[in-house]
Amino acid sequence: MIETEDLLDYEWANDWNIIVELFDKIKRIKELFNSLDVSYLREVEQRILILNLEKYVCSLQNYLIEKYS
Repeated sequence: MIETEDLLDYEWANDWNIIVELFDKIKRIKELFNSLDVSYLREVEQRILILNLEKYVCSLQNYLIEKYS
């Protein structure tokens, strides 16, 4: 039988891996955006999108830290 502490460790590791994957996906999106030849306004919109995604994932990260503390 899995102990509660072991289950929490598993859940923490799983949740943390998802956060890492999200940051990796954002990095990949940045690379794709950099390869595009778009207008300055579109570049600004892309940067805003990336910042909002990073902000959201950071808030998820903080939520997980609080949840498992």
